[in-house]
Amino acid sequence: MRYSAWEVLRHGLTGNGGWKPVWRDPAPKPRYDIVIIGGGGHGLATAYYLARVHGIRNVAVLERSYIGGGNSGRNTTLVRSNYMLEGNMSFYSHSLRLWEGLEQELNYNVMFSQRGLVVLGHSDGQVEMLARRGTMSIMAGDDGELWSREECRRQMPYLNYDDQRFPIYGALMHRRGGTARHDAVVWGYARAADRLGVDIIQNCEVQGFRIENGKMVGVETSRGYIGSGKVGMTVAGRSGQVAAMAGFRLPIESQVLQAFVTEGLKPILPTVVAFGMGHFYISQSDKGGFVFGGDLDGYNSYAQRGNLPMMEHVAEAGMALMPMIGKAKMLRSWGGINDMTMDGSPIIDRSPVENFFVNCGWCYGGFKAIPGSGNVFAHLMATGNHHKAADKLLLNRFETGQLLDETGNGPSPNLH
Repeated sequence: MRYSAWEVLRHGLTGNGGWKPVWRDPAPKPRYDIVIIGGGGHGLATAYYLARVHGIRNVAVLERSYIGGGNSGRNTTLVRSNYMLEGNMSFYSHSLRLWEGLEQELNYNVMFSQRGLVVLGHSDGQVEMLARRGTMSIMAGDDGELWSREECRRQMPYLNYDDQRFPIYGALMHRRGGTARHDAVVWGYARAADRLGVDIIQNCEVQGFRIENGKMVGVETSRGYIGSGKVGMTVAGRSGQVAAMAGFRLPIESQVLQAFVTEGLKPILPTVVAFGMGHFYISQSDKGGFVFGGDLDGYNSYAQRGNLPMMEHVAEAGMALMPMIGKAKMLRSWGGINDMTMDGSPIIDRSPVENFFVNCGWCYGGFKAIPGSGNVFAHLMATGNHHKAADKLLLNRFETGQLLDETGNGPSPNLH
């Protein structure tokens, strides 16, 4: 079934009883050409592009619970491409271009809204850095617009301009940035992949691998053994655990990142705003709630929940930036397990095990990367060659020292 205004009207007038299941619930087959571990946005996008672009349709996506139950449904929904280093700029530019045509391609409303993303500068040095960042974005084919203090005040009168500790000197506007509905992205890719013949197998936990002479030949799961020509891993914060089952160690740590949402309010925040003097970012959802987040909780964990001190820390940053937020009631919070690399940039590469491919280390950037990640990972698995947009995101950079460190903080994941 293709979605259209006519279909919505027709089913609405007939009691909405004629909608068909969006994807199948198949039993696992004994063998697939490719098995993707992880039924979040990255895994489903990879399966979709394998089928649509490369014609490989004997593909299974294995998810230990329900699709989108991990980080894809536990984030602040931001989409942007305003990076500074060559390897990251080329990849996120590629991903943003895919975002811009995604709804038409999938025939699914993922609620992608290019409402713009504003990064604030609180000193002369920060504004100079933002100017450099915007110039580099423009040179890479993206966009950047430097705002003065007066323009910031005109566009965003609700911010705190009188705070002596964090004065606002200017900002960088990234107009093509914005937000999307996280679970809708998962559903859209799942529906599209299923239509192309991909098997989406939920409640199927990977428990081990069969490796013969250094070569991956299949996956042991809670629903039995599944043979496979190639296996791809897209399990976000569980990457270290799954890699350990295959006999190697990844240069990542798993830490919790919390997100928060307030009660529904009247529209007031038309853009995404990022605080320059603390890791805080905020937008307003279509339902009216403020959606915001901040720093990692700062300890290794596989729990999808955070702790109260970081909740307080994020709330303090929000109050410093826009004191009016203190009048809103916080409804809920949730935590995603971030797989943090030593340089804050992802890994899309072959693993030490033949025919086993890894897609991990997304740190804070996993949601915005979903279309690009799936596209370039599918390219790697189908052709054996790295896509030109991701040819710097290699595993061996941690051996050679060619790190993609945006901030210059060095090899320390808690700083990224």
